[in-house]
Amino acid sequence: MHDRAKENRTGRIRRHARVRRKSFGTSERPRLAVFRSTQHMTAQIINDTEGKTLLGVTTSSKEFLKQAKKANKMERSTLLGKLIAEKAKEAGLSKVQFDRGGFAYHGRVRAFAEGAREGGLDF
Repeated sequence: MHDRAKENRTGRIRRHARVRRKSFGTSERPRLAVFRSTQHMTAQIINDTEGKTLLGVTTSSKEFLKQAKKANKMERSTLLGKLIAEKAKEAGLSKVQFDRGGFAYHGRVRAFAEGAREGGLDF
């Protein structure tokens, strides 16, 4: 890794650790964690008290790619938010705690959060 890329990654990890010190997912309000790479996004709903991932979605899955064939990355992020909200409703979850993963609440992370809110998640 180049020095600049390494600095960006360590900075994000440091920011994420700072946020995680304060946020903790419970069974009543699990944590909605987001990871953004250059091409894809991944989201998981996690119960930290039990240490279990309740459900997860990613833009690289086959079921998602069928829905979003010609969408750009911003549109895919919004669709991913709606998809995880739909799956959370099926699992009986409506309230979550949003964990942006050390990323700025901007761009694809914000589009994902707005899509999840449109889908019915409360955070």
